[in-house]
Amino acid sequence: MAWVYLGIAGLLEIVWAFSMKQSDGFTRLAPSVVTIIAMIASFALLSISMKSLPLGTAYTVWTGIGAVGAFVVGVAVLGESISPMRVVAALLIVGGLVLMKVSEG
Repeated sequence: MAWVYLGIAGLLEIVWAFSMKQSDGFTRLAPSVVTIIAMIASFALLSISMKSLPLGTAYTVWTGIGAVGAFVVGVAVLGESISPMRVVAALLIVGGLVLMKVSEG
């Protein structure tokens, strides 16, 4: 279950990053509330997953999901630029996540 909680926590990190962007510096109420709720839920689920997963693995996977997910959302939803170098960078993050999971044993 720890991996499930960690995956959901990572997805919630994407949600709060996107809603924070939409909050326009916390000047818009609804996205600001979504940001805060998603942050709290994401941290709570990360904390639960850390009961049985190593710190380095859990935190790296959580931030990796958030980083790559925010990149994808930025490109797909917000129309941010995409370049071969940015795609390679995202793939390197994904590769690191896979190695963390595999090496956890």
